[in-house]
Amino acid sequence: MPNDRNKSGGKKPGFNLSWIYVAIIVGLMAMIYQGNSGSSGGINKDISYSTFRNYVEKGVAKEIIVNKSDEKVRMVVRPEHIREIFKQGSDKTGSTPTVTAIYPNDISVAEFLDEHYKGPLNYEVNNTMWWSFFSTIFPILLFVGLWFFLMRRMNGGGSGGGIFNVGKSKARLIEKNGKNSTNVTFKDVAGQEGAKQEVREIVDFLKNPQKYTELGGKIPKGALLVGPPGTGKTLLAKAVAGEADVPFFSMAGSDFVEMFVGVGASRVRDLFQQAKEKSPCIVFIDEIDAIGRARGKNPSMGGNDERENTLNQLLTEMDGFGTNTGVIVLAATNRVEILDPALLRAGRFDRQIHVDLPELSERVAIFKVHLASLKLDDSLDIELLARQTPGFSGADIANVCNEAALIAARHDRKVVGKQDFLDAVDRIIGGLEKTTKVMTEDEKRAIAIHEAGHASVSWLLQYANPLVKVTIVPRGQALGAAWYLPEERSITTKEQMLDEICALLGGRAAEDVFLGHISSGALNDLERTTKRVYGMVAYLGMSDKLSNLCYYNSQGEYGFTKPYSDKTAELIDEEVQRLITEQYERAKQLLRDYAAKHNALADLLVEREVIFTEDVEHIFGARPWKSRMDILMEEEALKLADERTRKLEAEARAKTVESGAEDAVNSTAKDEEPATESNSTSAVSDVASEATEPVSEATTSASEATELVSAKSASPTAEADAEPSDRVNGANGQLS
Repeated sequence: MPNDRNKSGGKKPGFNLSWIYVAIIVGLMAMIYQGNSGSSGGINKDISYSTFRNYVEKGVAKEIIVNKSDEKVRMVVRPEHIREIFKQGSDKTGSTPTVTAIYPNDISVAEFLDEHYKGPLNYEVNNTMWWSFFSTIFPILLFVGLWFFLMRRMNGGGSGGGIFNVGKSKARLIEKNGKNSTNVTFKDVAGQEGAKQEVREIVDFLKNPQKYTELGGKIPKGALLVGPPGTGKTLLAKAVAGEADVPFFSMAGSDFVEMFVGVGASRVRDLFQQAKEKSPCIVFIDEIDAIGRARGKNPSMGGNDERENTLNQLLTEMDGFGTNTGVIVLAATNRVEILDPALLRAGRFDRQIHVDLPELSERVAIFKVHLASLKLDDSLDIELLARQTPGFSGADIANVCNEAALIAARHDRKVVGKQDFLDAVDRIIGGLEKTTKVMTEDEKRAIAIHEAGHASVSWLLQYANPLVKVTIVPRGQALGAAWYLPEERSITTKEQMLDEICALLGGRAAEDVFLGHISSGALNDLERTTKRVYGMVAYLGMSDKLSNLCYYNSQGEYGFTKPYSDKTAELIDEEVQRLITEQYERAKQLLRDYAAKHNALADLLVEREVIFTEDVEHIFGARPWKSRMDILMEEEALKLADERTRKLEAEARAKTVESGAEDAVNSTAKDEEPATESNSTSAVSDVASEATEPVSEATTSASEATELVSAKSASPTAEADAEPSDRVNGANGQLS
């Protein structure tokens, strides 16, 4: 405790601004009171000098004060005469009320008081000039200072605040080895090799411009980082700031927005003025869509609002009549479709750098970055974690690692293991497991039939996503879930989409076939199915009656109007209904054909509550199709085997050349030792046989690799029996 007190005693209490307001109010009240009251003990009444003489002669005075500076004489009235003079009691006038009169001259008042007054008499002199000046000027200075103080507080205070600095830029200047320097470099940005190459080229241009200008190249004026949230756009900008040897200005798009008219445009001008002074430099604007939204999209606001004025000034500064030599603008957004076309054109943002969701190899690199600070189990397979998180962004992976560490600590583990990461993925995707939720046996059976329907239909379809596990344990808003490992396809065909839609409808179809009624548990399935089918018909042109037509516009130019007629809208609805009905009937037919196996799967799910791929494979048999991941792994294994074969063949050729050289040496010595010819020939044949052995060995290794991949594709989930995927397909919903 003493140590704690010493530590806390070292910190000075923060200054509270409320005391300033209290002091100002007290001072004003004191001045008002001083001006309205001549005496601190009671009220004051002005009288004539003749009346004052009469009061003195009557013995009313208790005390008399003569002020020679003001030429006034003040009398303190005795308590017994208060009502007679003031016409009210002492409770209204105070205990020591006074009367004041102006006397003609000092001699006359002195003679009068010597003759008629024998009580206490005091003479005083005050400096009225300074008091008058202070009482007049101080309130004005007080209110002016208070106004400046409030305006400074309202505009942010500090070095950039104040009413006269409201139009100044709020950009943060980052310089290498400076006050605001950053330690983030390109090494800290895992994956995104293409995006890093683009921005690294910009940094290299600023460091070594002669390399490009000698060939006639010009420095790019701007680059726009585009990508989904959490993919590392801002982190990439921080790496640019850490790598560049030039000043780096950083600010958000919302920093230009202010309540005062013209402030946004003024801050843009000030930002580029500072950038020109520091040229060459980089200006980074995060979330540029805050000011870069396309103009004229909201007619009710008119075309001259503050945001558009700020955007116009930004357009002028980036590529207007003036020049910004050496100033590169780097911006980031995840809503590029709403930006103004004038902002995106060449000459302003010459490059659009797409920062997409990471692929498998990039996720492995991202995991390695975030796992560096964790105490991990030695048997942890990082590539397995990357395969279980398709569609995850860098921020999602960081969240998975942190959640896994928290789960391990919650269970008092010394290291973070594989199961902690799998539980973390379940927690992030599906929500918290509700082990206390009470269900009847009929409800539990209905949920099991629903989830078994998803698992059965997806297992029987070629292009459905590979199943990972099925559970009827409530988690988040879902009463049950079927977990899949989505295929990371580059393109998706119509057949693949229809198989996935059929798998989504498998739960509702199972209820209809085996229970004879349907429930609200398919809410999430129907929502996803409807959105996907509408996308197929209206956007991708994958219907018979509306083939090769797209009614989607990424720029949002349609506004509140539809780009098609009401008759076409009815036709779209008909096509959507037809496609959904076809896949629903298809799912029902599959379930009728495999009813016994579906029921066995549902019974096993009721018994265990969680089943995995091996359980489904035991009932239905192995799938005859290879997943995309299996095909890629097989191709990778064949490629590695082929490289090994070529390497061994090269080594064999090298040995052959070496044996040929030895043969030439032996032939020169043939005349001297003819008896050794047979021995030399046998030696050469031995070397040749040894050289051919690696080739056969490489061929054998290639065949072994092929057999290994084919065996693995026959049971594609042997390594991922207990691993959840990154997407919950077919999750049950609840109607509130």
